[in-house]
Amino acid sequence: MRAVITGTGIYIPPTTVDNHALARIMDTSDEWIQVRTGIVERHYASPDDATSDLAVPAARQAIEDAGLQPTDIDYLVVATMTPDYYFPGSAPFLQRKLGLEHIPCLDIRQQCAGFVYALQLADALIRSGQHRRVLVVGAEVHASLIPWTKETWRLALGESEGPISPEEFDQNTTTRDRLVLFGDGAGAVVVEARDADDRGVLDCLLHTNGDEAERLWTKAGGSAFRPYFTPEMYYSGDVTPIVEGRKVYALAVTFMPKVTLEILERNGLGIDDLDLVIMHQANLRINEGVQKRLGLPDEKVFNNIQKYGNTTAATIPIAFHEALEQGRAKPGDLVCFVGLGSGLNWGAVLYRC
Repeated sequence: MRAVITGTGIYIPPTTVDNHALARIMDTSDEWIQVRTGIVERHYASPDDATSDLAVPAARQAIEDAGLQPTDIDYLVVATMTPDYYFPGSAPFLQRKLGLEHIPCLDIRQQCAGFVYALQLADALIRSGQHRRVLVVGAEVHASLIPWTKETWRLALGESEGPISPEEFDQNTTTRDRLVLFGDGAGAVVVEARDADDRGVLDCLLHTNGDEAERLWTKAGGSAFRPYFTPEMYYSGDVTPIVEGRKVYALAVTFMPKVTLEILERNGLGIDDLDLVIMHQANLRINEGVQKRLGLPDEKVFNNIQKYGNTTAATIPIAFHEALEQGRAKPGDLVCFVGLGSGLNWGAVLYRC
């Protein structure tokens, strides 16, 4: 049996914050952000919405797109770095909100590589014969990690004329290299067992290198500290993910092309056989670097980070949904999903539409 994606869905929060809004609360500009990241705007979830709340409409759309009912799903995987609660995460709450009955549910924490890891898990569950319909969701509420005051939030969202104090402006600037990157959103796919030789997941290839774990991480909170959390962690910005930009760029433009070529080679395929590459949307400059190393023309690469920023585990399913809608991924096309994230985790999935 093959693992075939039979339905997709996304949810993007309605609140949009562009680069000009961020320039009102920290020392940055639209030009500064676009030159370094390619991002024009991002979306933030309502303070009342947790990750599972964003996942609900995306999951419902995917289930409906597959022609199924929630009760048809027999396994749930949620990839997220921003769970509703430290434990039990987001999956049990999403199960309850969708009415999925008592099916197995789990969260995985591979961050930016979360979706490719989740898809590999769904493929393994289906190939083993244990489950037939797996709902895979990537969802994030990064706004929950942003250490802004209420006044900064009001100004960023256009609810205040400002200005904020010089001290607050300077404090916000200390985390600008990270906070301009992230946005909120959710993407979901239904993966079903199908007797189809010409469609579905062809192969998955995943890697982890713990020696590089601190290149992308959050250095506050956890059993490495006593107590788990302190007020100082919040005010220092340590609760916000740290990205060593130059090093991460070098790792990404090395490992993502390499794993793409590796998975093609072990399936007797070459780069020319690919119809579309959908990379994790962390930074447009990284994706351009990967594209250049693979020698791919623009029509074989799909990017949408300009509109959404980095939604971590949600970027690939959101991009795949939009690629299908726009006719960029067509029946019979060979698609490669590839991502790299904290851990250091990276991998690729070959998929035939």
